[in-house]
Amino acid sequence: MPGKKSIQVYEIAKKIAELSLTKKAEDVVILDLRKLTNMSDYFVICTGDSDKQVMAITDAIIDGLAVDKIKPWHTEGQNTGTWVLMDFVDVVVHIFHRDSRDFYKLEELWGDAEKTYIKDNNNEN
Repeated sequence: MPGKKSIQVYEIAKKIAELSLTKKAEDVVILDLRKLTNMSDYFVICTGDSDKQVMAITDAIIDGLAVDKIKPWHTEGQNTGTWVLMDFVDVVVHIFHRDSRDFYKLEELWGDAEKTYIKDNNNEN
């Protein structure tokens, strides 16, 4: 059933977004790429304010998904802390340092994608 896979994949993307919030990620967004490309169903993009925070967000996602036996197929950038890419095949995660996110502007590059912004409901003002 094709619809079921999409729901499961979206739930993984949403869990990744929520895990990023546990380390105070900012500007967390899920881009729905299913109508635009076959390379991946979703991008999850978030921002950390320092190299250390980018790495903490990365670790939170890896550890949080390991509970469900979900591991990235490929990871890049863990040694720099300015842009970490984690490829879960159907979901690709981009964890940016603020300057890198402003430079690469992935949301603009994928401007036609449907966007879902994920907020931390526990820390709203």
